[in-house]
Amino acid sequence: MKNMNRIITLLLISAGLFACCTGKQPDKTKETIHLLNNLKQIPTKGFLFGHHDDPVYGIGWEGDPGRSDIKSVCGAYPAVMSFDLGHIETGEHQNLDKVPFQTIRTHIIEHYQRGGMISLSWHPRNPLTGGDSWDVTDTTVVASILPGGKNHDLFTGWLDSVATFINSLKTAGGTPIPILFRPWHEHTGSWFWWGQKLCSTRQYKELWHLTYQQLQKKQVKNILYAYSPGMESGNVAEYLERYPGDQIIDLLGIDIYQYERSEYIRELEKSLTILSEAGRMHDKPIAITETGFEAIPDSCWWTGTLLPIVEKYPLSYVLVWRNAREKENHYYAPYPEQISANDFIRFYHSPKTLFIGDKFELYK
Repeated sequence: MKNMNRIITLLLISAGLFACCTGKQPDKTKETIHLLNNLKQIPTKGFLFGHHDDPVYGIGWEGDPGRSDIKSVCGAYPAVMSFDLGHIETGEHQNLDKVPFQTIRTHIIEHYQRGGMISLSWHPRNPLTGGDSWDVTDTTVVASILPGGKNHDLFTGWLDSVATFINSLKTAGGTPIPILFRPWHEHTGSWFWWGQKLCSTRQYKELWHLTYQQLQKKQVKNILYAYSPGMESGNVAEYLERYPGDQIIDLLGIDIYQYERSEYIRELEKSLTILSEAGRMHDKPIAITETGFEAIPDSCWWTGTLLPIVEKYPLSYVLVWRNAREKENHYYAPYPEQISANDFIRFYHSPKTLFIGDKFELYK
């Protein structure tokens, strides 16, 4: 019996070593693992460029087949497209920006078939007050949805809705489409109900663990997780203060916008230095998960401000926010005849920027 137990033990150890050495991750599909590995290699070629809600609407249009403000300017789709899941948790048919979830699903499938990458953010409603993500009138929201909280069952139901949608993202042949999921972002600020002053470090980490465990329970295996604070961190320790752990997080990011040029340059350099060090320490790909200059009033912003900084760092992607069709001057990518459009074409032709049609592979 002792020998038999020893043999079983050795077999279990060998199986564990094999899984470790072969890099198998049973909680992820092979395409999702390929995406993660390729994101680590992308900086040797340049960085993927991304745009939120890119094919859905733009300046002066909405729902036009095959249209994109980025594509209209430079002739190519961005390599990364992001969309938001806000309001899926309450069973609505369209998200907080009035985009039907079926439309989002269709665009995700199309972009995957182009070879592009998809990111999903989530701005859920406030589960305690019924307000939106920006309702910070109560500091007990996160506590109320953790195990033992009065809204725990409600919130796990919300996570189930997210899981159902992500599990539905498949090709016609049934291949699950890899997704970079980016919830609980900009937590270093206090404008969301999960922000710095709205919950403790322990509670924020527990929120991440709850999210991960519930999606795992629902067999969501086509997902990578992104940790993306704002620009408030002054050093690596502050950046990682609420980090939920390597076992959950796959990519490290930063959200940072320009309001004044010299401040943006200074803060972007600081943030990317911190991000690069954190990525090296934890062996994670890094990205600028949100950035931009609202209405882009600087005709040379792309090659005069953004590119000279970001090309110095090992970024996997850089994504700018949406071109709103319902808010005047709320746009972050150029459109034809916009003042920075010609400079964006120069940005597009840089060997450092990667768009659909450039040589990169994400899923093999």
